[in-house]
Amino acid sequence: MSNLRRMGTIGSPPSAGAGRVGTTSACITEGRDRIRATRTIAHATGAIRGCAVSLAIALAAILTASRTQATAAASEANSVAAPGAASAAPAATASGIVRLTKDQDLWIDPQRKLVIVDGQVCLREGQLEMFACPRGSKEHESIVSVNCKAQFIHAALLAVGARPGTPVSFVPVYRPAHGPIVDVYVLWEDTAGKRHRVRAQEWIKELKTGQAMSYSWVFAGSGFWTDETTGQRYYQADGGDLICVANFPTATLDLPVASSQSNEGLLFVAWTERIPPLGAKVRLVLAPRLADKKTADKAATKADGPPPTDPSR
Repeated sequence: MSNLRRMGTIGSPPSAGAGRVGTTSACITEGRDRIRATRTIAHATGAIRGCAVSLAIALAAILTASRTQATAAASEANSVAAPGAASAAPAATASGIVRLTKDQDLWIDPQRKLVIVDGQVCLREGQLEMFACPRGSKEHESIVSVNCKAQFIHAALLAVGARPGTPVSFVPVYRPAHGPIVDVYVLWEDTAGKRHRVRAQEWIKELKTGQAMSYSWVFAGSGFWTDETTGQRYYQADGGDLICVANFPTATLDLPVASSQSNEGLLFVAWTERIPPLGAKVRLVLAPRLADKKTADKAATKADGPPPTDPSR
């Protein structure tokens, strides 16, 4: 079974087909492990939410918790298949798919180095500045809205080993975003119950060529700004700039080529015929290419063909 097809349907915590725990002592041990993991993840995600510490420090706590919770999650039964019904979620395997927070539809697969996030189709036609945004932000110019803040997705990418590069800059000269390539896949189930998986680029049409978008995204990493009045720090991409097709210095994922955000300069539109109906539940799977940074940057301008390691195989 392919890695992506193991990702399950949308909505509830990961589960697995592992058997029942056989002894009382095993049950007690599992319970203790679960309590420790839950407390550690709660501490880490609380740190991310408040931006009181850096994402990297918070992720160290999440990674520690994920190793424990992976084992505990494996005993939670009923594995599921692919996206569709809003009542299921990624199937946890013995390797452990871990939900990062209880109130965000976000998981990581530490072994296969994948980030999994649920959302819905919010736009099917018109010009685009984003492919995906957090729900309640920029749905008027994004195809997908995800049920998760951008800061948590950044954290999840760190958790599976990706390290951000640098966002785009325009002064004194234009410098494109750079960082490791992140392949983005979309999984969904149509009204007939048929499951689909495509690269996100297939839903985006280049105006110049009339073809699917030919660029990969890179993990630029956005940034923080501080409210001088309160001293509180905010992750900039939470405002909507999660997976962008127009260049934004606040983007978590951006294109490594010049792509204007001005209305007259927008390069991409939604490929209406390929996109499910508005409101359709979808699952995004983010697969960072964990090559060395120099190689990732060089490859970032080429998106044709499968990635070096296709997580669907």
